[in-house]
Amino acid sequence: MSITVNHITKLYGAQKALDDVSFSVGAGEVVGFLGPNGAGKSTMMKILTCFLPPSDGTATVCDFDTGKDSLKVRRHVGYLPEHNPLYLDLYVKEYLDLVAGLHGMRNRAPRVKQMIDLVGLGLEQHKRIGALSKGYRQRVGLAQAMIHDPDVLILDEPTSGLDPNQLVEVRALIKRIGEQKTVMLSTHIMQEVEAICDRVIIIDRGRLVADDKASTLRSNTQHRDALEVEFDGDVHANKLTNIVGILGAHRKQGNSWVLEHDAAIDVRPAVFRFAVDNGLQVLGMQKSERGLEEVFKELTRKGK
Repeated sequence: MSITVNHITKLYGAQKALDDVSFSVGAGEVVGFLGPNGAGKSTMMKILTCFLPPSDGTATVCDFDTGKDSLKVRRHVGYLPEHNPLYLDLYVKEYLDLVAGLHGMRNRAPRVKQMIDLVGLGLEQHKRIGALSKGYRQRVGLAQAMIHDPDVLILDEPTSGLDPNQLVEVRALIKRIGEQKTVMLSTHIMQEVEAICDRVIIIDRGRLVADDKASTLRSNTQHRDALEVEFDGDVHANKLTNIVGILGAHRKQGNSWVLEHDAAIDVRPAVFRFAVDNGLQVLGMQKSERGLEEVFKELTRKGK
């Protein structure tokens, strides 16, 4: 296994950021590591990259213990932190050459050029990093994470700040990288996970709540269905959840809602009655594909 986590717990004083978390990631897998803000994602990634020690439990990367063999782990890992720290006064090419030197690489120029081409920094390579947009700084961060050709990439919000075109390009890049390397990435964009990840790990309040393929997670929650409904006026979610059989209501856009309901109940007549009783018209109604976003909300619902 490229990554093995055994019963990891991390305490910050009395606060338990991670609570007895275990999982493994095989070579060549692209895994989405998901959870709400404060769930413990970044803490786990910092443990795997030897920036933080666990309070209890062990973790290995490429068979090296993160506590006992931290230097060996770092040789095999490329890491892009959530708040991408860069030397803003350095030029892009100069910075990547510096990082390659820190890794002890010889004949660095060809590898620096390869990384610049790979992440699309050709036109920006002679600019100071401080003059770049956030999206291009993310590309610099990806290049530094990969420059020493690591076996494992750990990427914390790698597409943060990218425009739609850059988003597509970087997703494709991560997908290509995942054909040869193990990639573990965190993101809040569910479409991104479904597009590039082989598997999904979800944690909530420090505990692991799901670990499977996205398609399997969706099928495991088939006791719920989803109905997309558009009304001709505004309505509050708490009124919709009072309809018999409705388990959750999420506004899609405008007056369109995705209504989660018990799969054993046909809620359409009740929705029509609700509309009539509240002086509304139903402009559209159709079964909605239950996506990973709905599964995520169900698994991480507060107070569950």
